[in-house]
Amino acid sequence: MNRFARLATRLLAAPQGLVWLEPAGEAAGAVPESWPTGTEPGPAVPACCRRVAEHGRPLFLSHAGEGDAAFAFAGVPLIGGSGELLGVLAVTDRDDRRWSEDDVRDLSDLAAMCSAQMRMRTRSVTVRHAREAAEDAAHAAAGEATRVHELLDRSELLLRASEDLADTSGLEDVRRRVGDLVSGDLKPARIELVLVRQGMLHPVLSPVDGGFTVPAGPVTDAVPLNAHWPVARAVRENRMVVVDAQAEGDRAAASSPATPAFGDLALGTAACLPLRGTHGTLGALVLGWDAPYGIGVDERAVLTTLAGYTAQAVERALHLDERVTVARQLQRAMLTQLPEVPGLELSALYRPAAQDDMVGGDWYDAYPLPVAPGTDAAGALALTVGDITGHDMRAASLMGQVRSMLRQADHDHPGDGPDQALGALEQACRRLRLPASGTALHAHLTPAGAGHWRLRWSNAGHPAPLLATADGAVESLTEHDVLLHHALEPGPRTCAVRSLAPGSTLLLYTDGLVEEPGGDIEDNVGRLARRLATAPPDVALDVLLRSLLDAVAPREARDDAVLFAVRICAP
Repeated sequence: MNRFARLATRLLAAPQGLVWLEPAGEAAGAVPESWPTGTEPGPAVPACCRRVAEHGRPLFLSHAGEGDAAFAFAGVPLIGGSGELLGVLAVTDRDDRRWSEDDVRDLSDLAAMCSAQMRMRTRSVTVRHAREAAEDAAHAAAGEATRVHELLDRSELLLRASEDLADTSGLEDVRRRVGDLVSGDLKPARIELVLVRQGMLHPVLSPVDGGFTVPAGPVTDAVPLNAHWPVARAVRENRMVVVDAQAEGDRAAASSPATPAFGDLALGTAACLPLRGTHGTLGALVLGWDAPYGIGVDERAVLTTLAGYTAQAVERALHLDERVTVARQLQRAMLTQLPEVPGLELSALYRPAAQDDMVGGDWYDAYPLPVAPGTDAAGALALTVGDITGHDMRAASLMGQVRSMLRQADHDHPGDGPDQALGALEQACRRLRLPASGTALHAHLTPAGAGHWRLRWSNAGHPAPLLATADGAVESLTEHDVLLHHALEPGPRTCAVRSLAPGSTLLLYTDGLVEEPGGDIEDNVGRLARRLATAPPDVALDVLLRSLLDAVAPREARDDAVLFAVRICAP
């Protein structure tokens, strides 16, 4: 259960989460499963959990406890299939905190998923008991050995289904695991998973492994819910629909394939199983056999239970996919549309981490600088590349705040250098108690006449940028200060200056480009510099960045990567 405690800490950006389980008896003590693992909640936290359990409704406290032991508490009850209390999912914060409506909704959604997980575990115990009972029956009735053997196989199938589908991470994972489960026991020739979206049934790609193939024909066609297809009937009527090609009494069913994907296949039997979710039918699981397949009472019970496990996995996968999609869309929305600046060519490339559930704090930015009073430095441009620590929604949220605050610092202090803007950012983070930490390189680029540009930059612990000149030489701009960290006392930062001649290319990047487990960062930076030095001078910047990424970045990226290049054009 500490997995849900961990997810709760991520979603609500709280330092501690726990799953407090209802004790088995009056003398039993409830031992919470906490995240981080091994931490123990304060003595007042279980009391708050008991209040949630006693009243059976969520409890969100901005302030609980006394003195140094004070904390903020948020807890939601975990409810069983019959309405019984299973426990409490809770998070705590060391400081007073006002819980937002999003916090309440996120913790409630996660508690619903945790409750479903606990109900699945309870069902697994029931299945184990059924298997043990079947084993006893096998010894007691030798004459029914064949039937008992089939029951054992089905019980094992359901046991594996309850376990294998309990920790799926996406729709493709659900599809693959269902295919693996049924290929060995039920042995269907075809399988299809269809989901309800905007009043239509859309198929998830059929398995291509485990003995299944993608049928030819309109496999990607959506099916209206009011269509004649048996799969649509199964979803509309929320019941299993069996299509038997040998049925004599049902000519319509015998002549109608289960789904469009099965239309060109000579199947003997197909079963359309509705996937019942918390708020309605999610779609259907369709199994097809080449030969006639008898589906009796026992087989129907097995298929119905399998569809129930699949529905729970699909519902969880849809929820997680939606959360990750929203997070990544928000992160992409904060990536800058690069401005058009006469005399400069700009291009940027952002590659997210390979893991599906990872969003991060990498960013790049470019924007015109305000003209300071009494100066004529029009056309100046600010450039930033940064990396806020972390690979989660919290890091992406902090990144958005830091990015906006740094922009504001430049516009509030026209004429000041990039070092002063970084200093103002640090002061603001400290005053607002914003726990932002990471690295950043902030630069100002100003026209200097005759096609030259004046570069001033301040580096807060970020990888050194590379400067390639028109003659093919590449230099690493190694001047830097300490990284950004909310626990460090802000101090003066340095500002380096360099003149950029026409034909020069400045490359900024984050450590996700050159860092990989077991690799040497300096070797990767050297390889990056050599590739930059040998690039044709007239190659487009976007093509150059893609080639650098392909040549240097790890294949299985564990971190986001940003590349940002500025080229000084000929006058």
